[in-house]
Amino acid sequence: MLGMLADWVGAGFLIAGALLSLIAGIGLLRFPTVLDRMHAATKPQTLGVLLLLVGVALRLRDPEDLGMVALVGMFQMATAPVAAQMIGRAAYRTGRVDPSLLDVDELADR
Repeated sequence: MLGMLADWVGAGFLIAGALLSLIAGIGLLRFPTVLDRMHAATKPQTLGVLLLLVGVALRLRDPEDLGMVALVGMFQMATAPVAAQMIGRAAYRTGRVDPSLLDVDELADR
């Protein structure tokens, strides 16, 4: 009974994560500026992947599999913010960021 409940909850997490990742993908296609697209590529996509991983962990329930799922989650949390930072910095350096959209321009002096 408890295993069946975990399977249903895991399926809910899988569906929620898939929908959030789909929304992030649509945002990448629809948003007009680099900064908007950078936000869509990192924020909802990271949460979507983490929800997918929780759903997979609830479905698998094997200690070896849970360790691998935890590693994937840690790597996702470590790399997505760094990638967003590098995309934003590269866009700023190449002049693809509209300065009027920035509240504070910390890179203006450099």
